[in-house]
Amino acid sequence: MGAQQITLNLPDALYEQLKAAAERSRRSLDDVLMEAVAALAPVLGTASTGLRSSLAQMAYLNDAALFQAARTTMAPEQRARLEALHDQQQRSGLDRAEQAEEQALLGLYHETLLVRAQAAVLLKQRGYDVSDPDQFAPLA
Repeated sequence: MGAQQITLNLPDALYEQLKAAAERSRRSLDDVLMEAVAALAPVLGTASTGLRSSLAQMAYLNDAALFQAARTTMAPEQRARLEALHDQQQRSGLDRAEQAEEQALLGLYHETLLVRAQAAVLLKQRGYDVSDPDQFAPLA
């Protein structure tokens, strides 16, 4: 696989932050930048600007924090409400307020999936076996 060389002008503060992250992880600045770009690329077209930024920042989390993010789930009450709204939609339809609530909960669900997936990708890049579903089971 080929590689493309680019020139990237970073604000001083961001450069220092990336350089410090590279030093802490004992990796090159190029490796840290490539990991951050690789982590962000799959979600560029599917997430809000704030979520994209948050997902990119996940590359700086330690392994324990990533494992916790990989286990993130919606609150049980939110899952139950979304299920109830889906059932009601099938039976009799939703009014506007319920449709808005369903869309908000669906958005939260999708964001939760993106966070979990991003954490799994980063852990896999760090050499962890992420194929075991028990490893990502929600914490009790």
